[in-house]
Amino acid sequence: MVNRLADATSPYLLQHADNPVDWWPWGPEAFEEARRRDVPVLLSVGYSACHWCHVMAHESFEDEATAAYLNEHFVSVKVDREERPDIDAVYMEAVQAATGQGGWPMTVFLTPSAEPFYFGTYFPPRPRQGMPSFRQVLEGVRTAWADRREEVAEVAGRIVRDLAERSLPYGMPRPPGADDLHSALLALTREFDQARGGFGGAPKFPPSMVLEFLLRHHARTGSQAALEMARTTCEAMARGGIHDQLGGGFARYSVDAGWVVPHFEKMLYDNALLGRVYAHLWRATGSPLARRVALDTADFLLRELRTDQGGFASALDADSETPDGRHAEGAYYVWTPEQLTEVLGAEDGAFAARHFQVTEEGTFEEGFSVLRQPAGPDPADGAEAERIASVTERLLAARERRPRPGRDDKVIAAWNGLAIAALAETGAYFDRPDLVEAATAAADLLVRVHMDHQGRLARTSLDGTAGGHAGVLEDYADVAEGFLTLASVTGEGVWVDFAGLLLDTVLRHFTASDGSLYDTADDAETLIRRPQDPTDNAAPSGWTAAAQALISYAAVTGSSRHREAGERALGVVSALGPRVPRFIGWGLAAAEAVLDGPREVAVVGPADDPATRALHRVALLGTAPGAVVALGEPGRPEVPLLADRPLFHGRPAAYVCRAFTCDAPTADPKVLAAAVRGAGADLPAAGR
Repeated sequence: MVNRLADATSPYLLQHADNPVDWWPWGPEAFEEARRRDVPVLLSVGYSACHWCHVMAHESFEDEATAAYLNEHFVSVKVDREERPDIDAVYMEAVQAATGQGGWPMTVFLTPSAEPFYFGTYFPPRPRQGMPSFRQVLEGVRTAWADRREEVAEVAGRIVRDLAERSLPYGMPRPPGADDLHSALLALTREFDQARGGFGGAPKFPPSMVLEFLLRHHARTGSQAALEMARTTCEAMARGGIHDQLGGGFARYSVDAGWVVPHFEKMLYDNALLGRVYAHLWRATGSPLARRVALDTADFLLRELRTDQGGFASALDADSETPDGRHAEGAYYVWTPEQLTEVLGAEDGAFAARHFQVTEEGTFEEGFSVLRQPAGPDPADGAEAERIASVTERLLAARERRPRPGRDDKVIAAWNGLAIAALAETGAYFDRPDLVEAATAAADLLVRVHMDHQGRLARTSLDGTAGGHAGVLEDYADVAEGFLTLASVTGEGVWVDFAGLLLDTVLRHFTASDGSLYDTADDAETLIRRPQDPTDNAAPSGWTAAAQALISYAAVTGSSRHREAGERALGVVSALGPRVPRFIGWGLAAAEAVLDGPREVAVVGPADDPATRALHRVALLGTAPGAVVALGEPGRPEVPLLADRPLFHGRPAAYVCRAFTCDAPTADPKVLAAAVRGAGADLPAAGR
């Protein structure tokens, strides 16, 4: 038996296609059916790599008796939060307002008008630790619907009114100034975990957007406090269990405050953002550890997440099959000393146990350990480095023979935009043309499959076919960011043109008259409220990502309209940055670019001339916050920044401008390096 999810393009929905629950996809038909039958709607929201989503599915949605009760008394709707972040955002706001917490799976009961009246997340099959069982919840909701309908309607109406009143008042058109950013830095300093890196306690998430702000703040001001917070956090994560010491890449978060035990799912957005952060840390400091992690994260993306069509899949599951046939979280990644010895032999097994901190007691469950690397400098060469490389290679080969975690193959536009930016820059920094080629292939896929001629985006695709859900603000913003970064690396101006199409859509369909931004377009499906949130979550908010892309696009093209829109959007950072900097890091990073200019670098010269390539590399390695780079041959200005930029005495040249003032052109990489270096640069860009 299959249900209505059998035709879905979401791998998460397809996982539920053979449930005995008579699932409906989100749509007017489901709510019309609830009205016809006069029953409430169960809305269940999750995603493919969600551990507790799988647990609840196995315990409840695969249970015949529970399914029969649901089918008789409810219309059940299943939503992939990654496909429909707008639905997730609206109802998660209601869940958090009502319960004080949120998470996935999200379980919400709605009227046939889609108004929520009862909320929760995971419910167990039997009462546990103060939680009612799922069946008790279902029976309670059914009784309330049958016997206390007026009370249900009153609760639902009040919740919808409360949500409407939460609309963000936006009277702050001024972008943040230097004092605002300094206040944000001080607030971060108070929350910084000096012993273990990161911010706050357990669970601890990678603060990717905040790290980008700290690196840019260091570059603009020379603040050693900012650099040390970034460097300490990056090293702690790189050496911890959250970082896959064998195969590269990062898990979604650490369940403890010391980065020891991860929640093992691996998300595309985390790895794109963190790979770029480590590349930028190397650019600022020359750290060998940062270089290694940036490259192993890029290699992970290509090896584990790249699809046959050239895009990047959304996630790897936390769970996989154990040798005894169970499914367990982390089974693919954890080790015992005995397993190390079985693969490596006694001598190398003992060495690997010491090096990766694998103990008899274990750091995870059932005596297993998550691999970590000891603190201290990486061995640069010699016998120890060779031995580490050898055991790592052999352990990775052995691990690849284990049952693999499931992969969610859907391609999400926003997350692929982040990956394009990361791979393009990492490839350029470390002379890895394969990474730039992978970024270009992903960008090609987005244009061919996700983007129409009017600059409208589909949110997802699967196997080269676009899904039916419209892109949200983060899709337009992150894809534009990826295209602009790819243009700076390749010199192909067409990517600037595509970014302009997307950002014009942002201005037409996502921007309010006061300069604030909505997460959905003005012609998108109407929900109980139009979502609008400037704060970062696990990835940059669409609002601040759009501001960043608008500022960069304006710097490349000279468009005052885009510049003004970007600055107006950053007004929210003036209010939130000093108070909650951990949750608006991408906006703070964008504000650093505005304060620095950003600097505009035009490199002109024949593409095959080594002198052109040398100047281009120096420009890309500049640490000035948010600097934009354009590359082209003289007389062929593919982007406005290259217009009227001739060779310098017949030689390739670079022009650096800021705030309508340009330095004299130079053909000397050392002079250019000084012009694109931030105040806090440890090393000259030309020297790496």
